[in-house]
Amino acid sequence: MAETANPGLNQYKQGIQHDRAASPVHPSWLRLMRYCEELGHGEIEKLKIQDGLPILAEVTTRKIKFSA
Repeated sequence: MAETANPGLNQYKQGIQHDRAASPVHPSWLRLMRYCEELGHGEIEKLKIQDGLPILAEVTTRKIKFSA
């Protein structure tokens, strides 16, 4: 994989490279997971990924279930 232009990401990758099993989840992934949890039911129509990290959800649609 080519080197990225994002020095923060490079430092993060270098810090966890020695032990991937014990590595923490990147904050961008945590934010996306929290958003999905808050959304409950719905869709993310387009998700932008850059340098292996979620950057932007362009369009989201929320679904409301009326049945149990």
